[in-house]
Amino acid sequence: MKRREFIHIGMGAAAALAAGDIPAIAAGKPGKAGRRPKIMVIGIDGLDPHLTQVWMKQGRLPALQKLVASGGMRRLGTSLPPQSPVAWSDFIAGMGPGGHGIYDFIHRDPQTYMPIFSATETQGGGRTFRLGKYVFPLSGGQVVNMRDGRAFWQVLEDHGVPATIVRMPSNYPPVPTRQRTFSGMGTPDIKGSYGIFNYYTNAYRELDREAGGGGRVHEVYVIGNRVEASLPGPINTFLKDAPEARADFQVFIDRDHPVAKIAVQGQEFILKEKEWSGWIRVNFDLIPTQSVSGICRFYLKELRPKFKLYVSPVHIDPARPALPLSTPPSYARELSDRFGSFFTKGLPADTSALENGVLDETEFLEQDEDVLKESLDLFEYELNRFDEGLFFYYFSNADQRQHMFWRFLDRNHPSYDPDLAERYRDVIADTYVQMDRAVDTALRKADKDTVVMVMSDHGFNPFRRGFNLNSWLLESGYHRLTDPRKRAETSLFMDTDWSRTQAYGVGLNSLYINEKGREREGTVAPGTEKTRLIREIADRLESIVDPATGERPILRAFVSRDVYTGKHLDSAPDIVVGFNQGYRIAWESPLGGFPDEVLTDNREKWSGDHMSSPEIIPGILAMNRPIPAESPKLKDVTVSILDLYGIGPDEDMTGRSVFHKE
Repeated sequence: MKRREFIHIGMGAAAALAAGDIPAIAAGKPGKAGRRPKIMVIGIDGLDPHLTQVWMKQGRLPALQKLVASGGMRRLGTSLPPQSPVAWSDFIAGMGPGGHGIYDFIHRDPQTYMPIFSATETQGGGRTFRLGKYVFPLSGGQVVNMRDGRAFWQVLEDHGVPATIVRMPSNYPPVPTRQRTFSGMGTPDIKGSYGIFNYYTNAYRELDREAGGGGRVHEVYVIGNRVEASLPGPINTFLKDAPEARADFQVFIDRDHPVAKIAVQGQEFILKEKEWSGWIRVNFDLIPTQSVSGICRFYLKELRPKFKLYVSPVHIDPARPALPLSTPPSYARELSDRFGSFFTKGLPADTSALENGVLDETEFLEQDEDVLKESLDLFEYELNRFDEGLFFYYFSNADQRQHMFWRFLDRNHPSYDPDLAERYRDVIADTYVQMDRAVDTALRKADKDTVVMVMSDHGFNPFRRGFNLNSWLLESGYHRLTDPRKRAETSLFMDTDWSRTQAYGVGLNSLYINEKGREREGTVAPGTEKTRLIREIADRLESIVDPATGERPILRAFVSRDVYTGKHLDSAPDIVVGFNQGYRIAWESPLGGFPDEVLTDNREKWSGDHMSSPEIIPGILAMNRPIPAESPKLKDVTVSILDLYGIGPDEDMTGRSVFHKE
C-alpha cells in the first residue's frame, strides 16, 4: 500500500482526532491538533552515555553534538533487567515487563523446568496424515510473538499516522499492521535459531564440534583437490523421522594457486584465500513440491596446509521468505528487488564464530562492516522516500562490537591482550563515529519542522567476573542435586532433586522459587513461606562479597512484587538479579549448570555487557527539541512520540511524555 493510499484510508480517524479537545503546543512541544509532524527515530543498540559524552567533547561525534545543541540529551532509564529484548519491548509497548510479559532472553516452563525462548513460540500444526515416508499436515503451524500490548505504530495507525519501522527488535514475527515494518533482533535464521554457522575443515580437532552451541564443525577430506560437503538446513517435518534438509556443494581447489571454485546447486563462484563471497541463495528441498529458500555467505579462510571454509548462518531469503519478515509481506520482496539479497537474521554479527576462534577479529569486522554497509544503504533508501509520519531505524553494530571488543579498552580485564589492543583499541570509538555519520545523514534529510531522536536501550560496562547463580544456590542449601559429586557435569537441571529444591536460576537475571502448585514438583508453599524465602535469598544475594576483589557482585536483588505491575506479574521471575559494574551471570548458569566455583574470571572474548542493575547502565535520549523531563525512561519515549501527534497513550501504557516536567 502506498503511503498516500494509507493516509486516505486513515482520514476519517484523523478528522475525528482533529475535532477533539486537544491542547495546542508551542514549538519544541507536542504538535497542534490536526498537524502532523515528521519524526525520525534512530535506535542504536548499546550506545553508552559516558562514552558518547567523552567522544562528543573530543569532537569525534559532530552530528550528535549538533543535534544536542539544537535540543538536548538525557540519560535514558533502561529496563529491568537491561536486556535488549526487555528494553525494546518497554519501548514498543510503552510499559514495563509486568505489562508486556518479556522478562529475560530466556524464560522457563514451570512444568518441565526447561529453558524456553521468551520472545516467540512456535505452535505446531494440527492433525497429520502419512503417505509412505512423507507426513502431511492437515493444518498449518505458526510462529507467535509473545510480547503483549499494542505496538506504538499500531496506535499511530488507528489515528491515520503512517509509519515505517525498520529492524525493530522484539518484533518477530511482525505484529499485524498496515504500516510498513521489517523485523529486527529476534528474527531467526532458516533453522529457527539465533544463528548457527557451519565450518568445514580437515583440522576439526582444533575446535569443539559444536563450537559453543553457536556453530557446527564438519570434518571434510581433500581428495584429488576436491571437497564434498553439505549445508544443513531446516528440519524437514514432511518426513516421518524429521531429518535436517540438506544442500550439497563442492569445492575445487586450484593445484598451484590459493584459489578455489565453489559449486552449489548450479551456481559457481571463485574465492581466493581470505575472501568473502556475496550472498548465495540455497534451496532446501522438503518434498518434490516444497522447498525452503535461504541465503548465506562463504569465507575461504585457508586452503593449505589445512582446509578451512566458513559458511555464515543461513538467513531467511527476503525474496522468498519462509518465515514472516515484514508487513505487508510484499515489503521484504520490495527491498529484495531493490537491493538483492541482504541480511535478515536479527543479530547478524557472528559473535559465536569469533568467540570460538573460527573467525579472528579482523575477519569478524570484515563481515560486520558488510552488515553495516547494508544497514546504511537501506537506512538512506528509506530516508530518501520518507515524506510524512514516523520513521524508525535500528542499528545493532555498536552493541555487538562492544560485547566483543571491550577487552581492548579495559587493561584490568582478564582477557586483555596488549598486542591485540594496539590493533583493535579504536574499534568501539570508530563504531560510534560510524553511528554519528548515520545521525548526520538523518539531519541532512530533515527539515526544520522534523523531530529527530537518537536513542539507545542501555549502556555498557566491563564483564570481568562471572557469578554462577545456581552454584551459589546449591552451596547455600536452596538447591539440591541427586549426586553432588557430578555437579560440574550436569546441565539443564538434569541431576536436580526437585523434591528438596527451593530455588533455581534460569536466564541471565532471573531466579525462581520452586513453588507448590506452580512448578511441577514445587516444595515452597505460596504466601507467607514463599515471601519469607524470597526476602531471605534477596538479602543474602546483596550481601555477597567477592573475595578476589572485595566488591559486591550483586548490587541489587529486586523482588518482582515490589518492582513490577501489570497483568503478567504472575509469570515474572521471583527475584531479578541486578549485577554490579564488572559482573554478570557466568556462562554455565543460565541453562541449569553448576560449576565448582561460584565466582570466576571471564576470560572469553565476550568481554563487555549490560546485565547490571539498571541505575548504573542507562542509555541515551538525544533530540533536536528540549527535554524537560530530567529522568526519562524507555517507556516514556513511546508516550512522547504519541504526544507529538496529540495522541494519548493506550490504557495499558505506563510511560509519561518527556515534554512535560516530572
